[in-house]
Amino acid sequence: MTSETDRRFMRLAIALGQRGLGHVWPNPAVGCVLVRDGQVLARGWTQPGGRPHAEAMALAACDARGATAYVSLEPCAHHGKTPPCSGALIAAGVTRVVTALTDPDPRVAGKGHAMLRAAGIELVEGVEREAARAANAGFLLRVAEGRPLVTLKLALTLDGRIATASGESRWITGPEARRMVHLMRARHDAVLIGAGTARADDPDLRVRGLGVAHQPVRIVAARGLDLAPSGRLGSSAREVPVWLLHGPGAPAAQRAAWQAAGAELIALEGGYEAGAMLQALGARGLTRVFCEGGGVLAASLLRAGLVDELVVFSAGKLIGAEGRAGVGALGLTALADAPGFDLVEQRALGGDVLHRWRCRRR
Repeated sequence: MTSETDRRFMRLAIALGQRGLGHVWPNPAVGCVLVRDGQVLARGWTQPGGRPHAEAMALAACDARGATAYVSLEPCAHHGKTPPCSGALIAAGVTRVVTALTDPDPRVAGKGHAMLRAAGIELVEGVEREAARAANAGFLLRVAEGRPLVTLKLALTLDGRIATASGESRWITGPEARRMVHLMRARHDAVLIGAGTARADDPDLRVRGLGVAHQPVRIVAARGLDLAPSGRLGSSAREVPVWLLHGPGAPAAQRAAWQAAGAELIALEGGYEAGAMLQALGARGLTRVFCEGGGVLAASLLRAGLVDELVVFSAGKLIGAEGRAGVGALGLTALADAPGFDLVEQRALGGDVLHRWRCRRR
């Protein structure tokens, strides 16, 4: 039977692992806590770029003989750029290991647990499983379905508009909400927008004001590459990665211009649709994507059932029917077919309200 002590230290390991969200792809964001006689000896979490692993960070900070290791995901069992963490825990003299999840990566998938058992280490599995699954939902989705988790962000007036009829949208929400958007960007591997938003706003999409060194990949879905590389994204593509998802008919001259600017082009030869986009991003290692619109791209992801989390910032303003809708046409004829979400968080941010919703899978 799992003790409250095991649950408490596992919750700490999961929280530590979340420090790596947005920084460790394609690896999972794992946390590790080493405990002996009820005292924490060391803590560790997966480092930027995915190495060193959480277990290696914690083991390097203490003498772990006789300790219990709390790890939010099964320790790896394969030789990659570093030796397997299961072997490192064994060599360090750890006598008990508590994990939250089995790693679904075929290179691990129970092999790490088997190594620990074979070495005579007491193993407890499944502690705080659901919390660990939520923390690494993007990694788990990529392994299971080949695509990253998608968070769709909408900044809306009370009547669901993102801009006036003339296209004016700065600023619908206040500074507190905009700061939260930067925090959310920092916890995702990439930021995704559509070509219309890129043309209208000429955004930079970097995390600003938080002092972070690591930046998310900036991605534009632009079927025909009908964007000028002279904008903010093109002029900074050699500083922070810019990826362009485009269709097979994109003009050669535009491809060459963006490549010369330093962008990476991702051609969707098999069909330009939301599922293909996400499969292409998953194949490149992304686990968490933060979509910031616009309405056409948001609608395509919603129609395909590919929005996992919905974050809505509601401002105390009204624009009216002539304003631009936050989500494009979904083609619904019955209310029962509308995408469903469950509210998981609601709070005030300055003069705005943040709602966070999780997809209700049918």
